[in-house]
Formats: sequence, structure tokens, C-alpha cells
Amino acid sequence: MLSALTQRRRFSDLTEQEVLALAISSEEDDARIYRTFAARLADQYPGSAAVFDGMAAEEDIHRQRLIELHVARFGDRIPLIRREHVAGFYARKPIWLATNLTLDQMRGEAHDMEKQAQRFYETAAQATSDAATRRLLGDLAAAEAGHERTADELEQRHLGEGEREAEDASARRQFILTWVQPGLAGLMDGSVSTLAPIFATAFATQDSHTTLLVGTAAAVGAGISMGFTEAAHDDGVLSGRGSPVKRGFASGIMTAIGGLGHALPYLIPDFWTATAIAVAVVFIELWAIAWIQNRYMETPFLRAAFQVVLGGALVFAAGVLIGGG
Repeated sequence: MLSALTQRRRFSDLTEQEVLALAISSEEDDARIYRTFAARLADQYPGSAAVFDGMAAEEDIHRQRLIELHVARFGDRIPLIRREHVAGFYARKPIWLATNLTLDQMRGEAHDMEKQAQRFYETAAQATSDAATRRLLGDLAAAEAGHERTADELEQRHLGEGEREAEDASARRQFILTWVQPGLAGLMDGSVSTLAPIFATAFATQDSHTTLLVGTAAAVGAGISMGFTEAAHDDGVLSGRGSPVKRGFASGIMTAIGGLGHALPYLIPDFWTATAIAVAVVFIELWAIAWIQNRYMETPFLRAAFQVVLGGALVFAAGVLIGGG
């Protein structure tokens, strides 16, 4: 690793030919990234896919102009130099990460790419003494700065008002199906289902340490169970709910958090202090669940609060009665 870092060239040490070669390879990489984004979006968001294809075509034009300049000044043998060969040069995320990016994240990544490219061309233009090269690099810096406007024009061409809204709504729906819905189910299960064993143990033993062990075991066990159940029962292909791994993690982690929320107060040695804090945490958890249902699932807040609080109160009361009996 250290030897790889020391072998990198500083940007200020590059020759003008190497700067042009770096610009050519960078434009080629950016075009590939945009086309990868387009391919990822083609089925679900065809309008946005067309926008990224258009941006890739713009990068192809830039690359061709750079190649023509290189041939005119230095010949047709272009040195192999890429971003990773230059110390401190901006980096691009690996293309395979596109599988984990949402539509909005892809749009944000494209915006950052154009800003980085603009700064590169501005710096490169200052480092060259050839008038034609400086002019082209300056033009490309201006073009990268204007890509936001180009993207807007492409969106207007490929994405009408209704289609953009439909894509955004579809992306939000996918986020809810993949993350919010299984996470909410897990939080509800972890918060409510563990109330009875935790508080039954608490009032039966009136011992913080024992209650902590039982509560932690119940929360972690429920989290593992919910996570595997969510991942195994639906692969997401027909339902469109997204990756079973993502849903499994969302459900499992939130289940464990829901249970641990009112188990961890029993780290406090004093039993009644720990119990008072645990009850307060339960109250917060139940209202948080009601808020999430209202915010993402469009359930009326009062109805969500009534359902969650009533259910939680019943399970809590069962635990207290069993433990105190």
C-alpha cells in the first residue's frame, strides 16, 4: 500500500501531454459511469435513464475533442495515465456501487462529478502554456460548469412534469417498501413483543441484572428471528419490495433496537430507577412508531397512536400482572 502511494505522481509534475491523457481517461470513465447509471435505471425510471445517456454522450464529445488536440500536438500514442496514478486527484466511486444507489443519490453523484471535473479543467488550464490547449481546457471547464443546465435541458426533454413526479413517487415507494416497512414492522415487534417478558422478569425478580440479561436475550433473539424471517419469506422479485438482504437487515436491526430500548435501562443497579426509565423509554418508542406510521405509511396520527399505545399498554399490563402474580 505504501509503495503504491509513493509511486503516484503529483499533478504539478505532469507534462502537458500527461494532463491531456489524464483528461481523456477521466472523460471516458465518467461516460461509463453515466451509462451504468442509465442501465440501472432503464427499467424503472426510463426518463432519468435517458438523461444519463445524454450526459454520457456529452462526455464522449469532450473526450473526442481532447483526443483530437492530443493527436495534433503529440501524435496518436496517448500515455496510459488515470486518476489513481495522480496523488491527491479526485476519485470516483467504483461503478459497482451503483447497485446500492437510489435515484436521488445518482443525481447527487452526477452533480459532484461535474463539479470535480470543472475544478480539474480549471487547474489544468492554468498549468499549460499552449494557447490552444489552454483554450480547450477552459472551454471544457465552462462546459462542466454548464452541465447542470444541460442536465436540466435533458430532463425537460426526457422528463415531463408528470413523469418526474411519477419517478420520484416510485423511488419513495421503493424506499418505503425496502427499508421503512420492514423496519417499522421490526420496531413494532421489538418494542411491543418484548414488553411482557422484560417487565414480567422485572417485577418477578426486582433485580436489574437478571432483567437486563433476559431483556437483552429477548431483544437480540427477536432481532435475529425477524431478520431471517423477513429475508426468507419474500425474495422481492414478484412483490417488488427490493433486496431481501436489505429488508432483513432493516427488520432485524430495528427489532433488536426496539427491545433493547427498554432493556438497557436495567444497566442501572437501582431497580426502581431503572424501571421508571424503562417505562419512559417504552412511551417514547410507542409514540415514535405512531409518528413513523403517520409520516411514511400515511396512517392518521391519532389512529396510529391509539392502536400502538393501546396494544403496547395491554402487553405491558400482561407482563406486570404475570411478574407480580
